[in-house]
Amino acid sequence: MAARRSPAEPTLLYLIKQVELAIRARLDEILRPAGLTALQYTALTVLEGHSDLTASQLARRSFVTAQSTADLVNALLDRGLVERHRDPADRRRLVLALTRAGHQVLDEYRPRVANLESAMLRGLDGSETAALRANILTCWQALMGDSGDGHRN
Repeated sequence: MAARRSPAEPTLLYLIKQVELAIRARLDEILRPAGLTALQYTALTVLEGHSDLTASQLARRSFVTAQSTADLVNALLDRGLVERHRDPADRRRLVLALTRAGHQVLDEYRPRVANLESAMLRGLDGSETAALRANILTCWQALMGDSGDGHRN
């Protein structure tokens, strides 16, 4: 059972959403010089860790709807940051992978994104950060159901 909170105290759902909005705004600011959005950057990081994904797999792992995936993928294809090719394991499927340019963009912006995460965690020590990560993962699994597919970004 959840602990009672005062009516003036914001809910955890509200606070988590505010953190998400702040992160997204700061990421958009950081990535603007590269002409990328936070969602496009997320898709690139997903492909970095999991090459040869279908567009629908990329959508699920990048937190975008199937409908908006086409626009996201087309933007990344047009910029030469990803490529589409036949899946070596199933020649009927088209899959996506990072290009050299995609890897270069990630390498260039990774330190800035890491600095944002460090700034967010500035008030926490190592064990508090680890506990926060574990607790957020537990909350996410409770809402999504632990499918056990092990996909993480």
